[in-house]
Amino acid sequence: MKSTVCRKERFNAAHRLYNPVWSKDENDNFYGKCANEYYHGHNYELIVKVTGTIDENTGYVIDMKYLSDIIKSQIIEKFDHKNLNIQVDEFKTLIPTAENIAVICYNLLKNTLGADYEIKIVLYETERNFIEYPV
Repeated sequence: MKSTVCRKERFNAAHRLYNPVWSKDENDNFYGKCANEYYHGHNYELIVKVTGTIDENTGYVIDMKYLSDIIKSQIIEKFDHKNLNIQVDEFKTLIPTAENIAVICYNLLKNTLGADYEIKIVLYETERNFIEYPV
């Protein structure tokens, strides 16, 4: 029998949306305030959904403490109170849009949890703007 468990976490981070191939004017026209050379920040809300088989012995899909520890070590410690463009290796060459942040979060967790679980990331950049990955 399969089920999905969900864990919600939060992190705060700064970023700048800027395509280095474009001119400053092109970036400003496309990204607006998000292209600010001095960066801007968000209070992100991350929901990690893990689907798997309920273990007959434990009654768990996954131990939530274990899941919490993985999210904290793989994502929160890496992203929280950081400038994503400058301090997070994955974004040195990747524009840290909410979409790309969600994909990176997914990859970090999938690499750790492995093939036994299906993972879905829901990342709120603002109260009204959020991303789901994968679809």
